[in-house]
Amino acid sequence: MNCIGIETFGGTPVRVTFESTISTVEPASQSGGPYLSPGFIDLQVNGFLGVDFNDPKCTEDQIARSVRGLFSTGVTRFYPTVITGSPADMLGALRNLKCAKETLPEGAAMDGFHVEGPHISPDDGPRGAHPRRWVRPPDLDEFHRWQEATGNQVRIVTLAPEWPQSCRYIEAITAAGVVASIGHTNATTQQLADAVGAGASLSTHLGNGAHPVMRRHPNYLWEQLAEDRLMADFIVDGIHLPPSFLKVALRAKSVARSVLVTDAAAPAGCPPGRYQLGEQAVELTADNRVLLVGQERLAGSALRMHHGVQNLMRIAGLSLADAISMATTNAARAGRVPGRTNGLTPGDRADMVEFDFNSSDSTITIKATYVSGQKVYQA
Repeated sequence: MNCIGIETFGGTPVRVTFESTISTVEPASQSGGPYLSPGFIDLQVNGFLGVDFNDPKCTEDQIARSVRGLFSTGVTRFYPTVITGSPADMLGALRNLKCAKETLPEGAAMDGFHVEGPHISPDDGPRGAHPRRWVRPPDLDEFHRWQEATGNQVRIVTLAPEWPQSCRYIEAITAAGVVASIGHTNATTQQLADAVGAGASLSTHLGNGAHPVMRRHPNYLWEQLAEDRLMADFIVDGIHLPPSFLKVALRAKSVARSVLVTDAAAPAGCPPGRYQLGEQAVELTADNRVLLVGQERLAGSALRMHHGVQNLMRIAGLSLADAISMATTNAARAGRVPGRTNGLTPGDRADMVEFDFNSSDSTITIKATYVSGQKVYQA
């Protein structure tokens, strides 16, 4: 098979030939046409199209429908994310997702799993929307149960490094090839440094899951921004982060160490109303915020990935190429997604997205999505 389009990073027409992986990328004589990019990668997806991945009773049909919805946003690989809950519910959700990954045609897009919590700060603010009653210390036995349930497919674990057991835990999971990501934390400067020394390599949705008021310095936001060994991901929905923080954070981390995530929850892609996030009821408001019912606390987002790319250009002033890199090759490096770190390059997976781009308002319109060379979405 082949596709012809404007290669996003170079801005020139190319012809890409592929089967399950990319065979060749050659200059094309055709001018104009759609843009052609590596497929988007989302490292943090709690749910989509009304489907909550934290629900152990979520059916395969529901999961398949949600994944097809993600394809329409240009996503080709993603990490279903299970947040803090009871040990039984978290294990059940992971086991359910693993079954869907192995049996559904759409399951190949679930490249692994992200466990966000339960080893996070119990404090209001850093805890975010995670239920306090299920917050607990790092436990390697629990981690091994997750891996047994998923066939060693948990790829990212988000935790707070202030727990006394954190460094030993980080050393163990990173030795097993899992990304240790810092998030929902109230850690001190030394605790953060110790975590990075132990192998932590990512910051989860930096700028969120934090106190509304904190000391100006030092604090855990500045320390993570300044730590060059940490990549960082950001929710760019225009709600979670103000433009000033996003711009400064991207300058501090550099685009090369920054990743776009949606942190999408079940309401993403749905009309306003009530939905679930694990055991908690959430509400999608008319202004597109996902809140715990009866509170003003954000509980994930309703962001779609191609809108996040648009927002990086509109809010942060990034170029199309830089915004796409945060959604593709940077995400692959941060999440250790195999076969996806080089972009449209021979040998990489044939995960691609065709889209139209309006440079006057930075609008992206997805036309087609391919996963391992198979067309999974056509506008």
